[in-house]
Parts: sequence; C-alpha cells; structure tokens
Amino acid sequence: MNRTFLTAVTTLGLAASVLAQAPARAGESAPPGNGGPELSTTSRLKDRREVDAGTRAYSIGFQDGRFYANGWHITGEMGGVWTPPLKLVDGVWFGLDGQWVPQANRFSSGWGYTRYDFPDTAGLKVQRTDFVPDGRRAAVYGLTVTNPGAARTVTLQVNAHSELMGQYPWGFSGVTPNASDNLPDHGDYDGRRLVFTDDGALPGAPVHHYAAVVGTAQTPTSGAVGSQYWGPQPGHRCTGTEPGAPADPKPSQCDDGPFGRGTGGALNYTLSLPAGGSTTVWLGVAGSDQGATEARKELAGALQDPAAQLAEKVASRQKLAQMTRLSLPGDALVQQAVEWGKQNLADLTQTATDLQIRWTNQGKQFPAPLGTVDKATWIGAGYPDYPWIFGTDAEYTAFAAVSVGQFEAVKDHLRVLRDVSDILNDRSGVVTHEVVSDGSVWFGHDSRTTNADGTTAYDFNTDETVKFPSTVALLWRWTGDDRFRDEMYDFTRRNLRYVVRNLDADHDGWPEGLGNVERSGMGQEKLDNTVYFLRGLYDLADMAKSKHDGATYAWASNLARKLQQRFDGTWWYDQAQQYADSLVDPGNQQSFQKHWIGQTPMEAELRVKGATVPGIAPYAHGNAALAGREDPCYSGEHPLNPGLFHTGCGGGANGQGERVVFGLTTSIQSIGEGNYGRLGPDQQGRYTHALAEPMFSEPATGGTPDEQPGAMPEIFPSPDQGANIDRCWTCRSMFMQAWGNYGTAWAVVHQWLGVRPDLGHHAVEVVPQVPQGQTSVEGKDIRLGGGAADVRATHSGSSYVTTVDVDRSTGARTVLVGHTLPRGSAPAVVVLDGRVVHDYTVRHTNRGTEVTVATGPGAHTLRVTAR
Repeated sequence: MNRTFLTAVTTLGLAASVLAQAPARAGESAPPGNGGPELSTTSRLKDRREVDAGTRAYSIGFQDGRFYANGWHITGEMGGVWTPPLKLVDGVWFGLDGQWVPQANRFSSGWGYTRYDFPDTAGLKVQRTDFVPDGRRAAVYGLTVTNPGAARTVTLQVNAHSELMGQYPWGFSGVTPNASDNLPDHGDYDGRRLVFTDDGALPGAPVHHYAAVVGTAQTPTSGAVGSQYWGPQPGHRCTGTEPGAPADPKPSQCDDGPFGRGTGGALNYTLSLPAGGSTTVWLGVAGSDQGATEARKELAGALQDPAAQLAEKVASRQKLAQMTRLSLPGDALVQQAVEWGKQNLADLTQTATDLQIRWTNQGKQFPAPLGTVDKATWIGAGYPDYPWIFGTDAEYTAFAAVSVGQFEAVKDHLRVLRDVSDILNDRSGVVTHEVVSDGSVWFGHDSRTTNADGTTAYDFNTDETVKFPSTVALLWRWTGDDRFRDEMYDFTRRNLRYVVRNLDADHDGWPEGLGNVERSGMGQEKLDNTVYFLRGLYDLADMAKSKHDGATYAWASNLARKLQQRFDGTWWYDQAQQYADSLVDPGNQQSFQKHWIGQTPMEAELRVKGATVPGIAPYAHGNAALAGREDPCYSGEHPLNPGLFHTGCGGGANGQGERVVFGLTTSIQSIGEGNYGRLGPDQQGRYTHALAEPMFSEPATGGTPDEQPGAMPEIFPSPDQGANIDRCWTCRSMFMQAWGNYGTAWAVVHQWLGVRPDLGHHAVEVVPQVPQGQTSVEGKDIRLGGGAADVRATHSGSSYVTTVDVDRSTGARTVLVGHTLPRGSAPAVVVLDGRVVHDYTVRHTNRGTEVTVATGPGAHTLRVTAR
C-alpha cells in the first residue's frame, strides 16, 4: 500500500480537555488503545469530504476544516450539521486574534472522531477534533490552541451559518412541496448562544418549529447575527445560472446552493493561554424539530464534559472493533478494509422519532400521513445523499453487519422496513424502497399502472420483497433468536405469498416487476428477482419448519425445488456464456444486456434441507460466467479500479454499456468468486482489493484514498466516471456507502474462515478455505448468538488445518469442524484433536471438497491430509 499521503498513527490519549497524539512510523498500524488507530492524509484536502456521526446527528464537512456546499438531493445542502430529519447549519468557523484559522494541512480519521491540524494562526498552534456524541442531537467541535510562548490573552471568534430545513422535500423539478419553498431562518443572540429558528409551513405541509443553537460552555464577550457570517468563506451561492459561473464548479467554489435561506451569527470569547500550555474550547451545534427549548436542552447535554463524552464515544467504537478481530498475514489490505468497514457501518447507524408515513409518489404529492412510526433505527445507505432508510441496501449490508457482530442495527432496520411497509401498503407484504427519516416515502408503494404499450409500471421493486425473508433468516441463523424470527415470520410469509399471487401473470414461476437495475429496456422478469425469490423460498421454508408450520414449509420448499430444477435451462444464455438479465414475455425470450445482475446466480447461497449450497448455478456455468466477467469488457483496470462495471461494453438498452464500477457490483462479483472457490489474487482477490483500495490508497488518486480515509465510497474511479475528488459540487457519488462492505467482510468471515452458523437449529459449521497464495487466515471473537468463536485455518502442501474455539454461550449444541479442499481433491487422513477419525463427511460443492467432522462446543483442531 502506498503510504506517501496515508499513514496510520497511534491512539489518542485523553487528558482533561486536551487531545494529544504521538505518531507512529509511516507504514505501521497503530496499536490498540484509548482512541484506536487513525488514518491521515495531506493531499487535496479541500476536495475531500468527511463525516462525524452519532446515532442522532452527523456533521459533513471537508478535510481542510471548512464547509462547502455539496450534494444533489437538495442541491448543495446535503452537508453541514444534521439531526435527522433536520438540517441545522451549513458550517462553523474559528478565528484567533482577528485571523481566521487557515485551511488544514493534515486530516486524520479516527474511530468515532476526526481531527484537523492547521498551520499556525496568530503565533499559536491549532488543532480541531470533531465528534458527535451518541444519543445527542448535536455535533461538538473541540478547538485546541497551544501557546508556544509566554502567557497571553487572545480573542476567539466563532461564526456559524444556519440552514434549517428538512431532509424532505427535495429540489427536483415537479416535486411538491419543493426545496425551493424553504422558509427563511431567523437569528438571535441571547447573550450566551446563537439561536436560529424556522417556524411556519411549506405549501401543503404541516406547521413546523425548527431550531438550532450554537455555543460553548463559556460566556462570550459579545455576539451578533446577520447573513454575512461565513467565517473565511465568501458566502458564494452556486446556482448554475449566476453570471460568469463555471459550468461544473468544485465544492470549494460553492458556499451555498439555490435553496439556501439561512442566516448567520458570530460569537467572541477571550481566552487566557498559559505559557507553553494548551486550552481546548468545545463548541456545540444542537437542534430540534420541536422548537428552541428542546434545542437548548440538546446543547446543554452535549456540552456536559465533552472530553468525557468523546472518550465514551471512542470506547464504544473500540468495543465494536473487538468483534471479528482478523489476522490476514497474506492480505493486510483486506484486513484493514474490514476493520474500517465496521466503523463505516456504525457511522451510518442512525435513529429518528415520530416518522409520519406519507406516500409522496416520487414527489408528486404530499398527503396526510397514513400512520406513525414512533421510533426508527436503521443503517443508512450512504453519505451525503442517501443517509436514510432503504430496503435493498440494508438487505445487502446485513451480510457485512452480522459478520462483524452488529446484529442489533440490522434487526432494528428490518423492523422499520416492516412497520413502514405495513402502514404504507396496508399489510400486503410489499417491502418499501426508500423512506426519508421524516417518514416521507419516495418509492415503494403497492401500486401499478398500465402504460400505453400495455406494459406495467410498478411503484415498488420486487427484489426488496423477495430478499426480506432471507435477511430475517440470516439474522436468525447468526443469533439463534427465535423471538425475532417469530416477530418477523408473518411478514415474511406475506412477502412471498404476495409475489406468487400478484407478480406472476404468466404463471411460469418467475417473478415480474422491477429489480435492482434501474434501467430501461429490460424484460418483465428480472434475473436478480428470480435468484433472490428462489433463495427466499428456501429460507422461508427453513423458518416454517422450525415453527412447525407444515403448510408454509410444503408450499415454499416444493416451489423452490421446482424453480431450481428449471432455473439453469431457462436463464443460461449460451451465446455469451453468461446468464440472461431478464426474460421478455410472452415466451420467456432471453434478454442479455450485460448488467451486473448476471452474477447473482453465483453470488446467492441457498440453505437446502440443512445444507449450505454456495451458488445456484452449476459449477461449469458459474465458473465460466465468473471468468468471463474478469474480461475488460466487464471489469475495470488500473490505473482506475479493477472492479465490476454496472453494464459491460456494448450492453444496456442503448448498446453503449455503463463502465462505472460500483461497490455493490464489485461485491456481487467478489462473493460469487468465493462461492465457486475462485479465491486467487486474480479472481476474488481482484475484487476485494478493488473494494479496499479506495478506502486507503488507489492509483487513480495518486496513492491516496477516494475521499475520507477508511471510508468505502459508492462509486470508484471508472472509465465513464472519474474520481469523486475531481467531480463537481453536485455530481459526486457517496463518499461513504454501506453495502460495499458485503464484498469484503462476508468474503473473509463466511468464505475464507468458513463461519456458517445455523443457531436457529443450535448448530455452527466452520469450514474454512484459505485463499490461493496465502497460508493462514484467522478471526477471533466472531460474534455468534450469545457468545463468540475463534477460527484459525492454515494450508501447507497437502495439509489443511482448522482450529476452532466455539463458546457454549453461542447456543450451539453441534459444531461441524471442517476444511475445504481444492475441487477434485479427496481426504486421505482426517485427525480431530489428535485422534484419527473415520466418521467424517465429504461434500462436493461449488467451493470444492468440504470435509467435516461433527463435534460439540469448545476448542478443537482438525487436520486433513489430502491425497
């Protein structure tokens, strides 16, 4: 890994309110400690976005310490400080003795915080540490000023610029109400704080009472309000229509967007600096959609010993890091990607209250709410434009989240999807697609219209409905939580019954409707819907059997078996040695447009009669399809990114392809490769590295991360889309996206380490497969049920060794310890805990030859010698 601009530094020591650091040597990983490791960069900081996030708020700025306009859902307004569903301010800025703190020259991303190192200002050394306390509707900024000389008194200036607005409505043409209806903010200085309010109603919307409060624990010497307070930034408004405006400005050229109606304020303080000493001033930005009184309470809570709250925040993130501790000596890059991916998932986990569920019909209406969800917790899709609740994103993200022990967030997300969907869709079983944190539903309603050409236009995606039962089953198997299974069971039955009853007009078994590829020209029956429907049926059957629901078990398992038998003959597109993207009715005519979903038959894993079946495609077709996608027609190459394109060359409805590498597409290819035992550096390794490189160091950005160090973005530098840092203020992808972690975390924990819990049936399987070119992989404290497991797998010559330690508190009664040998191999000698055994099981799967021995919880060592 290129460490020219990206280094890991040691942990933070928290002493009173002063944050100190001691850098490690470049290229070293920091040892664990109070703060956890950091990743730092010094390159093009004004072009890189960053986020600090807690469960009730987040702050999005830029790595030079400033706050530029960016994002496109509400043009230019997706940054700043938010407490879902409310934006509070565009930004905050600091000055000392009449000089604004200049742009940072070093940015560091830590576990639960970020830090900025600035050039000396007014003869003082300046550092800023930002964090968002969990449970607080507030962000906190700690300015540490170090005085290298004699004792002195300085003036601290603080500017803040408000922008009180909801996460919905958006600014797209035709949306009603519209972001252009944003009401002006009112500012006030109350002698201690800046208080911003926005009271009123958008056209056709209920009255709101928005408020933001900005201040410190100290009393200012003076304060003022006015629209001119933008700190060192000029307050330039980018609209795309102003005279002399650049066609595609960078974010750093834009301080506000066309919908900005905020105001500003200034606070001035006197600081007494000891000789050779440091002082940290903690500034809080807090708010509420319930008025100024509640906002003041939030600020007071955030300013109660901020240093202690920062220490608590860091400790909580360190606790997350202690689950699924990996040692991958042959692939340190992927090990680091999983480690930081845990933090990405935590950064995206949010909570909001009082969601008013409204069907906006893609912005065409804003009716009275159909119902209320009192409290919602979810894993957001991505920052800055997708921080709210999605169906399909969470269903992919769940695989990554369970593998690193973050069970609760996924459970809560599934509950929200169920609750919103039942309110919105009158308990039909359709899973909604996209829900803003105020309850506004953009897409995902159980309604359809017939187009002029006789085709059907859907207001929901079939894939989210057919994936939901599998996500519930995933949580049930990893946790053994029968109560959660029972809580979700009725909804999962309704999911698949709906599909069979309403989305199979030609009664051929293949579901109709929209899938994850949001492109025109596809047939009525989509490949991804089919693959996940088949998987969902098997998973529903498994849960039904455990609940002694014989009717549902028989229905789901029989239909799944019939569809599986017909799958390959219907969907394999022999001419291209790939799977068809869709089927066109009447007659199930194959359509092959080279979309990424062609790899889902290899990516999906089935659970059939208690056995894990990696991949639906038979080996010959799956192997050919995976190898084919490694071609430059389908996958990128360095110096951009070697991941999987959305649509291969010459594909799509327009025949031009879409050579854009997404984290999700690359994850699908990664997991498909793993299911077929293709773990080599030019196979799965190519795609896991394609996912990891943008987090740390990629050729397209000169050996620096895509944007925030340690954050996996949505889209990587691609032939048809350049790096985010080169793109304009409103045309960037997400700089942090959740679902791409599926392709790294699940690959390592589930495929390399072979952890396959079935705790709903009180069993755990551990069947590792060491990637080609590596000799060992290890994971400790892999959370399973109420306990954890340690796994180590090694391979040398014909010897394959698996060492496990499975807690009894996991709930497992049976542990299958095994190893995966290369395809065509067979075991010669099997030794468990020092004794030769003969009652082992051999299964030939798409991964290879799986050799397992049944035992119980505890510590065990299995050695398989292949012949």
